[in-house]
Amino acid sequence: MAQTGQQITHSTQSSSLADILERVLDKGIVIAGDIKISLADIELLDIKIRLLIASVDKAKEMGIDWWEHDPALSSRAGGLEQENRLLHERLERLEQRIAPAAA
Repeated sequence: MAQTGQQITHSTQSSSLADILERVLDKGIVIAGDIKISLADIELLDIKIRLLIASVDKAKEMGIDWWEHDPALSSRAGGLEQENRLLHERLERLEQRIAPAAA
């Protein structure tokens, strides 16, 4: 049998993975979900899950910068944690000096 002149057309608007990733990082994407476990109308567990995928610049633009203050992720935050610990120790020593005088 002879084939007639039918043509199959394909979409020319394919995007590479890099293009899609660039768009997602540029615009940002949020995935949210809540898990609640209750027994006899008593809430036992409530888990809120939030996932944000965006570039650092986009996240800062939205006011999100927690990684700058997390000691596990930022060397600057680690210094703040140590400073905070030293201040607490100093305050404790001062309170111990003042306590006998107040009694």
